[in-house]
Amino acid sequence: MIWQLWWVWAAAAVVLVILETLLPGYILLGFGIGAGVVSLLVAIGADLGLEVLLLIFAVVSLIAWVAMRKVFGIPGDEARRIDHDINDN
Repeated sequence: MIWQLWWVWAAAAVVLVILETLLPGYILLGFGIGAGVVSLLVAIGADLGLEVLLLIFAVVSLIAWVAMRKVFGIPGDEARRIDHDINDN
């Protein structure tokens, strides 16, 4: 089966990481990290079904996204509010 080939997951990881440069926001990078981890698992010989591989991909992608959000996110993570007009003296 195609999902049992490590290079398919590795190619997906590379494509997702490249697409992240076009669509910044750390979303596709999380998916790329998830695909990379699954690629490593398949490469070392983990004999898992498609459902388990997709579950691992989803969980690792979510963890990677949350971690990058914590590390690279905006401090305070809230929108800037301006309560006064900067043109007033």
